[in-house]
Amino acid sequence: MLRVADALDGINRGLAHVIRWLALLMVLAQFAIVVGRYVFGVNSIAAQESVLYMHSTLFMLAAGYTLLVDKHVRVDVFYAGLSPRGQRRIDIFGHVFLLLPSMTALLYWSWPSVRNSWSILEGPIAVGGIEAVFLLKSLIPAFCVLIMLQSVALLIRLLCERPAQ
Repeated sequence: MLRVADALDGINRGLAHVIRWLALLMVLAQFAIVVGRYVFGVNSIAAQESVLYMHSTLFMLAAGYTLLVDKHVRVDVFYAGLSPRGQRRIDIFGHVFLLLPSMTALLYWSWPSVRNSWSILEGPIAVGGIEAVFLLKSLIPAFCVLIMLQSVALLIRLLCERPAQ
């Protein structure tokens, strides 16, 4: 089972190694947009939207990796004071009853919108923008699947490890 968890971790880890370069590309694109606008008087809606697309892609596709490395937002009002066994129970409860069901619901309810967007190849957000909103909307199910895969990997580890006293 731990090999399955390792394989699932590998998906998010590998994806993170690729998409992390979007952060640099996004900064460079934004810099070019600002220089173009204020130095040369040139403006491009598509270039501005490209930063939005890169930011969305980076955020949505890196969320699983963020969960993997335990850098997600955690409301630990009680969690920090619990024993390792108590923390493990909270983590298992969170994955089984909160995270996985909420991702399943988001995937289910967003799918018709994504499917419709692909069927009409939904166009730009603004006139002159990138004609690929259908790709942007596709990030929603990708986000759900990546989070669910990572949640399953973490759940496997939680259920296979020996609880500390």
